[in-house]
Amino acid sequence: MNALALNRSNGNWFFKYKIYHIPFWFLYNYLWWVVAVGNPYKAVEGIFFSPYFIKFLFYFVFQAIGAYFNLYVLIPKYLEKNRLVEYIIYLVLTIILASLLIIPGYYLTAAISGRTMNDQFGGGTDAECFYRFLGNALPSMVASMTLAMSIKLTKNWVQSRQRQQLLEKEKLETELKFLKYQFNPHFLFNTINSIFFLIHKNPDMASDSLAKFSEMLRHQLYESNDQKIPLNKEIAYLENFIELEKLRQNNNVNVSVQLGQQFSGHLGIAPFILMNFVENAFKHVSKHTDQPNWIRINLSMNQQQLDFSIANSASQLPTNEVINFGGIGIQNVQRRLDLIYPGEYSLDIQHNDNSFSVELRLMLSELDIPQFMEKAV
Repeated sequence: MNALALNRSNGNWFFKYKIYHIPFWFLYNYLWWVVAVGNPYKAVEGIFFSPYFIKFLFYFVFQAIGAYFNLYVLIPKYLEKNRLVEYIIYLVLTIILASLLIIPGYYLTAAISGRTMNDQFGGGTDAECFYRFLGNALPSMVASMTLAMSIKLTKNWVQSRQRQQLLEKEKLETELKFLKYQFNPHFLFNTINSIFFLIHKNPDMASDSLAKFSEMLRHQLYESNDQKIPLNKEIAYLENFIELEKLRQNNNVNVSVQLGQQFSGHLGIAPFILMNFVENAFKHVSKHTDQPNWIRINLSMNQQQLDFSIANSASQLPTNEVINFGGIGIQNVQRRLDLIYPGEYSLDIQHNDNSFSVELRLMLSELDIPQFMEKAV
């Protein structure tokens, strides 16, 4: 068992630090040497059993550095943010700099072999040798960076396709569950009964509650069919739900709601992501008669980062009952987050005998302009 755990740990380390990239870059450069000398055995001899290993090492190292700098710095910082001119400028500078850093490998190879540059690499002045070396390094650097970008883009496309297929499958399954659970009969009947009794006690409040109830049903039926909807629409839905639930609780629960600001409609959020946690809090809030029952909801924005926290007092209920969100379940909620917001969220859930709390941090993205304009209308 210990050996199995050790092997698994070693494997995770191997992939975490991308050690498997080293054989790839070695093989890539070796194949170029095979093409240059025309014989795989002579290529091995030249690389491992001669001073040319220094030249090979310089190509090996600086081609990899240039490719990774492009993939993990330039592309995310400039190309993915549509800063195309800056990206091209920095890309050209990276290619030139990395190519220049390869050239000392030629001089070091000649120095270690104890030969002159003319004897080691052919005739010509120092300037002619330099430009010839640069003429070799530049195309090689462009080829290596092009190959790395092609592999990365292909990998991203395949992962995106796989994620989209999983998302479509998950969406179908989730829609079926939402049809069953989002129109919770217990919630619907209790809300209708509460509004019915309010008609005689407080007609104005009854009218306002009925308007909220109608708005909720309209949102569920017509406005939550897209993968992402405007954030302000989802927040308005949550506010209506909370107000109706407060009405249904008959003042037995102290509900505190803190919304930091007006929420913009140009940011999109997956529908019912937040709703699951709010519904769960009202469903499983404690029913104490000798101590306070409470729910605390906080929602704030920092640019495109949404911070959401919700906590409720809890009775000593089985854990599996508490973590079932309206029949959908915590695992399915996390699954939706994994599919829709891969690497862009953090979720922390704490449960003890007296309380249940959720903290969600979510990076939102802007809605497409046509969709935003359509929703705004």
